[in-house]
Amino acid sequence: MNNNRRTIIKGMAMTPLALAGTELLASDQDVNMKKRIPEKMTILFQGDSITDAGRDRASYYANQVAGMGYGYVGQIAPELLGRHPEIDLRLYNRGVSGDKTDDLLNRWMEDCLHLRPTVLSLLVGVNDFWHTLEGKADMPVTEYKKNLKFLVKRTQAASKNVKIIIGEPFIVKGGVLIDEKWDAFTAYQSAARSVAEELGAVLLEYQTIFDEALEEAPADYWSNDGVHPTMAGAYLMRNAWLKAFYRLFI
Repeated sequence: MNNNRRTIIKGMAMTPLALAGTELLASDQDVNMKKRIPEKMTILFQGDSITDAGRDRASYYANQVAGMGYGYVGQIAPELLGRHPEIDLRLYNRGVSGDKTDDLLNRWMEDCLHLRPTVLSLLVGVNDFWHTLEGKADMPVTEYKKNLKFLVKRTQAASKNVKIIIGEPFIVKGGVLIDEKWDAFTAYQSAARSVAEELGAVLLEYQTIFDEALEEAPADYWSNDGVHPTMAGAYLMRNAWLKAFYRLFI
């Protein structure tokens, strides 16, 4: 662990702990950790279609089922709400399909700062690369890194105690949309890791998780196209995210 107190969550996709999502708080130590979680908390999920996952935009109040989507957020929300009735817990999903970092910048005040998150979970980057690759946008890695850094710093400036989880943008290798042109995507992943390290955020190494998952099942089991997770892929994300979340309070 370095001076920025960077936390790396990686290589857990096929471990017994990763698969036993309902046993995350099984030990006495974990029960004690549970007691250190704040009594009131707002958790905000932000990003693109992977986070959006078909959520109902009209269901924008906290803890609405339709507003969580069918992806990893939709699996995390009932876990937290069911496990922690003792907490005044408010969960929001504000992922928007197709968004890049500049889109998040345009809506950050309304869709982040006004919600005053205790925990911000941010997963964005695949569209910054993908849209640039297809000529729909011009978002070089330097611009992506600058935007991501600004989003995190702006949130930290608005709330000194906010805890931030940055999801590493990822692909599922072997997916139908993934070819050799995606080799350059590693630069965007490195940028996300760098921002997390510099600003003291938790980093979720989703790429490692999905790479290891491919040892157990083919790409189309984890993702429909190499970009968007299936329910099984969302489950891997859910488990990794919950571990990262609880470790915030160790």
